[in-house]
Amino acid sequence: MVNIVLFGPPGAGKGTQSEKIIAKYGLKHISTGDLFRKHLGEGTDLGKKAQSFMDNGKLVPDEVVIGMVDETINEFKTAPGFIFDGFPRTVAQAEALDALLAKHETSIACMIMLNVPEEELKKRLLERGKTSGRADDQNEEKINVRIQEYLNKTVPVAEFYTHQNKICKVNGVGSIEGIFDQISLAIDGHYA
Repeated sequence: MVNIVLFGPPGAGKGTQSEKIIAKYGLKHISTGDLFRKHLGEGTDLGKKAQSFMDNGKLVPDEVVIGMVDETINEFKTAPGFIFDGFPRTVAQAEALDALLAKHETSIACMIMLNVPEEELKKRLLERGKTSGRADDQNEEKINVRIQEYLNKTVPVAEFYTHQNKICKVNGVGSIEGIFDQISLAIDGHYA
């Protein structure tokens, strides 16, 4: 089983690159954003809890996220591996994910970190907000909160994976194909 964390700030292109990684490597995609939207759409208790935090651009508490991820891993036990998109976002979540994967007798192989300058992120998110219908992509103040949340709480996750020698940094600016080529080289090089 091959498990990859795709990491980067809001608007870095994680969703776009996830699709390409899934197509090439056959991994099952676990996006916390998609999990949240599923639970919100179904009106589950986990969804209602997540909504109150997401509406304010804040991170959803770990126990809610871990519960959603564990449920998904159990549902797709026969997958060749997972790509985690938007998770883990804190060191506590990374530790919980390691423990969860160990319970399933697997681990994270590599963390792909997409690096994109802050001004480019804001531009991308505002542009996406014109068509996505997502309120958190249409308000510059909420975008700033999301970027600050990322910088304050999730950048330490990169250190966590650096200490495990599992991080691969990729420039997230350029053509979609060019960025994907860098990601593929990082993944392929990690497994060589």
